[in-house]
Amino acid sequence: MKRNVLIIGAGGVAQVVAHKAAQHNDRLGDLHIASRTLGKCQAIIASVHEKNAMKVPGVFDAHAVDAMDSAAVAALIRKTGCQIVINVGSPFVNMSVLEACIETGVAYMDTAIHEAPGKICETPPWYGNYEWQRRDRCKAAGVTAVLGIGFDPGVVNAYARLAEDELFDTIESIDIVDINAGSHGRWFSTNFDPEINFREFTGTVYSWQQGAWQSNKMFEVGQEWDLPVVGKQKAYMTGHDEVHSLSARYPQADVRFWMGFGDHYINVFTVLNNLGLLSEQPVKTAEGLEVVPLKVVKAVLPDPASLAPDYVGKTCIGDVIRGTKDGKPTEVFIYNVADHKEAYLEVGSQGISYTAGVPPVAAALLIADGTWDIGAMANVEDLPARPFLELLGEIGLPSRIKDAAGDRPI
Repeated sequence: MKRNVLIIGAGGVAQVVAHKAAQHNDRLGDLHIASRTLGKCQAIIASVHEKNAMKVPGVFDAHAVDAMDSAAVAALIRKTGCQIVINVGSPFVNMSVLEACIETGVAYMDTAIHEAPGKICETPPWYGNYEWQRRDRCKAAGVTAVLGIGFDPGVVNAYARLAEDELFDTIESIDIVDINAGSHGRWFSTNFDPEINFREFTGTVYSWQQGAWQSNKMFEVGQEWDLPVVGKQKAYMTGHDEVHSLSARYPQADVRFWMGFGDHYINVFTVLNNLGLLSEQPVKTAEGLEVVPLKVVKAVLPDPASLAPDYVGKTCIGDVIRGTKDGKPTEVFIYNVADHKEAYLEVGSQGISYTAGVPPVAAALLIADGTWDIGAMANVEDLPARPFLELLGEIGLPSRIKDAAGDRPI
């Protein structure tokens, strides 16, 4: 069994991870959280204690670390004695944290694909550019590394694996649909780190169709989806992490990702992009100051964590999967609905952070008890889905299946 957890990062998702880990510290052991800003870590721990979230009395300490410094992260792992690292920092730090875990022999997980700060939308499959190049080293070191264990990527990957294991003989298409039908009351904001948010949408939209990579422009392909609870919603085909691993496991299937956007978001995004304000490349001002436009935009937008107190409404995220079962055409929708206000009342974060932060804690519990402690690198669809999804439901994110027979819990 593995025990003692180090959380890297101190944003909205880290807050959820901290609260959920505290709720299960009887099984996870000592808890630690680290980021560049010690005060943010201390504030998260204070919020945990304010809600009496610790299941049993135990350690929960804050640390300052530069997660881009692999040696510093390794030193912190050794100092704390942690055997599981939950990386919910910026995707820019993924490889430095993973390197520290390989060096120290501890389990690693993250919630998004690695990004190089100076590059956007690299050649697919994106996991092949960084993460998968370290597969052999993880296996040689016996390091369990679970990639993309948020909701999307993460839970939606497990939905595909559940469909493969239990619901289909052949899978012909996987459409991942992410709808946020909530409202935060601000004129404009992103639901997670603005820099990462905008970087997702300024590059090529890659999908896997007809056995090959297809490319489109952002907001070029839209479709209306009629979903449980949130009803009819417009979503656009978007490039996203899970397409790049699911296409490797299901090369015979069309794999697409769809995200809901309102007209207001699209208009603001388009203006910012056309003005060059979403560029990651530095420019010089008339005064000779070098700035990165995207980082300036990030600096003037609301902190996504600040949205939580006023957020209302629900999210609906899931997989529309088509294929055959017993020779007959079959379609299912495997999904979760989360509530922003309920998330805030429980952990002090909004629903987007909640759906991203609960899954890595479920994964940590499965690594702790050995179920997912495989001593190798894996994407979520490579791991048994049912124990993960059942545990996820027990700790806050229940899933359902809608098909011709009705709508039922998994």
